[in-house]
Amino acid sequence: MKSTLLILFVALFLGFTNTASAKKKEGNKGKEALNTLTDQEKAQGFVLMFDGKTTEGWRSYNKTTFPSDWSVEDGALRLKGSGNGEAGSGNGGDLVFGNQKFSNFALRLEWKISEGGNSGIFYLAQEVPGKEIWRNAPEMQVLDNDRHPDAMLGKDGNRQAGSLYDLIPAKPQNAKPAGEWNSIEIICYQGTIVHKMNGATVLEYHLWTPEWNELVKHSKFPTYNPDWANVAKEGVIGFQDHGNDVWYRNIRIRKL
Repeated sequence: MKSTLLILFVALFLGFTNTASAKKKEGNKGKEALNTLTDQEKAQGFVLMFDGKTTEGWRSYNKTTFPSDWSVEDGALRLKGSGNGEAGSGNGGDLVFGNQKFSNFALRLEWKISEGGNSGIFYLAQEVPGKEIWRNAPEMQVLDNDRHPDAMLGKDGNRQAGSLYDLIPAKPQNAKPAGEWNSIEIICYQGTIVHKMNGATVLEYHLWTPEWNELVKHSKFPTYNPDWANVAKEGVIGFQDHGNDVWYRNIRIRKL
């Protein structure tokens, strides 16, 4: 009887040890995977835009320097928000990637927003002196849907996370709560744009078409820029300073 109990105890102990070891390896694997490319992504031609350690390649919109309120924190680009929302961005400012302009591409990354936070991912953006990035560029919304008022504004949820801001809602709306990481992919090819979030395609649209022009006509953008519908065929990629804490990581891109 004692022998049987001893064997059972040893078996249970080894099983617990193996499970703990497997979980530890899985956790380490996840950490090692941050800001790296998988073998498949390498074969597809993806390149890293952020190494997880330095701010190399990034700078302020319309400037050559890196903004002081952005930093690298735990393998992510982090904005320390001013708390002033649209009223003021402190010493942050919108962040763009180098001087590279992208036309046909697949952009992948992860974002995390603070409670009540707001930010955005811009693409095909132009740097116009004295003008904010949102005045000419499409934006994938980054938002705490549960707390920020923008989630209840606009039309049909078109200001919620993953949406083409103020134009097309993300459906399904599958953003995770504030403080949790969301994975996204933005595909741009010859005017066709696709937003993916957390594994689902949430919207698709087509630039420079009559339908596109009509959509923009009934948004807020013509008030600020009558030529907003004429989105450029290539531009920079940027992250918005909306005055709230936000994090971005695993940023990689492939030219199509």
